[in-house]
Amino acid sequence: MLPKLLSAGGPVAWLLLLAGAAAIAVFLERLLRFHSDQINSTEFIAGIRNVLKRENIVEALSICDATPGPVARMVKTAILSRDRGREGVREAIEEAGLIEMPRLEEKLGLIATIAQVAPLIGLFGTVLGFVDILREMEAHGLAASPVLLTGGVWKALISTALGLAVAIPCYVGYNYLVSRVNSIVRDMEKISTEIVNLLGDMGSGRKG
Repeated sequence: MLPKLLSAGGPVAWLLLLAGAAAIAVFLERLLRFHSDQINSTEFIAGIRNVLKRENIVEALSICDATPGPVARMVKTAILSRDRGREGVREAIEEAGLIEMPRLEEKLGLIATIAQVAPLIGLFGTVLGFVDILREMEAHGLAASPVLLTGGVWKALISTALGLAVAIPCYVGYNYLVSRVNSIVRDMEKISTEIVNLLGDMGSGRKG
């Protein structure tokens, strides 16, 4: 059934199908990536805090290396910058955040683009379908058989429907992925404040 509909929809239908497949592939890749990147930040920072209280820097770095995601990488950067003072640690975290954000937002633009463009591609296919109808009417005049016109009608309807069928899930998927990014960013912001205070207190203790 599907191949028959795609064949009736013409090249535009196949283009929309490829765009939808690309969007699905990107969505699944990002979903798996975010699933591994988002950790239990409360447990993670509690473990780091306990280790740092014993001034075991090596173990703290090992925990960061063993934990996936931007939060752990940011904390590792902060620990490595602990001798730069509170402001130095804060600057290092900000620089790490600037590196992590493009990684989190990578490929999301593709899904957003497909969501925006798919209806327009479908509309283009609709126009092509009406062009086919007018061509048949021009060639056969009022004697044009309805059977000759149905090809253009099918092309128009399938293109419109497929454009919306691709765009709507893409839009929903994009917004879901953005919400996951925002959740990870909130974890990063929360942890950055805690690690700055923690390393700052350690530095004050050493000076005392």
